[in-house]
Amino acid sequence: MLEKNRMSQYFRTAFSNEWAEKKDGKFILRKPNILPHLFNIILRFIYYGNIELKDLQGSDVLKLLIAVDELNIQQLISHIQEYLIEHQTEFLNQNPAGILETVYQHETFTDLWNFCLEKICEEPEILFNSDKFINLKAPLLELLLKRDDLNMDEIKIWENLLKWCFAQQNMIDDPTKWSKDEVTKIERSLHRFIPLIRFYDIKPADFFYKVYCYKETLPQDLIHNLLEFHIVPNMKPKINVPPSRKPNLKVKLDSNLIESKHIPLFASWIDKKDTSYSVNGIPYEFKLLYRSSRDGFSATSFHKNCDNKGATIWMAKIQGSTQLIGGYNPLDWNRSGNYKNTLDSFLFNFPDGKDISTAKLGYVNYANCAICCSSNQGPSMGNLDCKSSNSNWEFHTDWSGYPNINIPETFTVDCYEVFQVIRC
Repeated sequence: MLEKNRMSQYFRTAFSNEWAEKKDGKFILRKPNILPHLFNIILRFIYYGNIELKDLQGSDVLKLLIAVDELNIQQLISHIQEYLIEHQTEFLNQNPAGILETVYQHETFTDLWNFCLEKICEEPEILFNSDKFINLKAPLLELLLKRDDLNMDEIKIWENLLKWCFAQQNMIDDPTKWSKDEVTKIERSLHRFIPLIRFYDIKPADFFYKVYCYKETLPQDLIHNLLEFHIVPNMKPKINVPPSRKPNLKVKLDSNLIESKHIPLFASWIDKKDTSYSVNGIPYEFKLLYRSSRDGFSATSFHKNCDNKGATIWMAKIQGSTQLIGGYNPLDWNRSGNYKNTLDSFLFNFPDGKDISTAKLGYVNYANCAICCSSNQGPSMGNLDCKSSNSNWEFHTDWSGYPNINIPETFTVDCYEVFQVIRC
């Protein structure tokens, strides 16, 4: 319970003789920018010292935070920020550009600001793949590009910067068709960001095909130095260059198929959490047990490496695409020839394995057929038939052991990996 006389300097000033508006002996406070139901929550807090947020949508919680900041109710500013971080991560991820801009405008939202920046640096795709990214204000984009812990390949950062610049100038991405005025527009739009791009971390082929074609918009000394760096053997940069980005990630992952950004999703699915773990808050270790390209594409090899190891998660790349599918088995694999019963297993599908926002998830429907342990199969689960003797697998849609999450009915696997899931 909080004391009312410590609630807000704003109210003490608003109701003082100097500022107060009265009518018929009653104080009148006009705040048309605060919704009535949110103001009622604030009044309830002032009178009773408690607040209930769980029935509010994320957007209303953020509006409430803005309102209590305006009213200078310090206790609630901290409390509501903590609630948003712990319980409204999904909402915060829905419009990261808009959320970031809102938080940027309020100096007291320190906790939320740090959380949003760290989340975006851990999983930049939630911002850069958003339709709202091109609406991001230049100072905010500049702040992000200054970060050494931005977890994205430098060429992807460059491509997204170009996308943003083209949107600001309403121009097409084809420098061969630009007029001199249009070249100048892009040059000016890029100017403040050029020192923030780690050009020397971009691979030679990417530099040639994705950077050099924009040479007219870049400083000529930079282009000359980069050409020399890539062409002349053992050439070192002649200028001081910003250090390579070093994402602040604790996840160690030995995989040819997935990246560290997938792991928070897997961990949250295992624990059936509505929101994703942060990269540095994952309670599991993922230890590689089997890789088909290394250990051999056979049922014998799968069982030799994966049997009796406890909970595992596996993923497979579908041939001729970037699609990844996989599943989680909370029990052991073995060669018993029997089904295993569990309610905690699931299948997943990333139509684009590089983009975690495309993820589709399906928990088991029929627990008694959740896991198929067969000596002549790989990680078969329910209606997903993984024949480890060959790479042609099947997902049977004529019965629903697992939901239909758009896994193809028949497909060929390039490679698959199995990881032991160990609780830390």
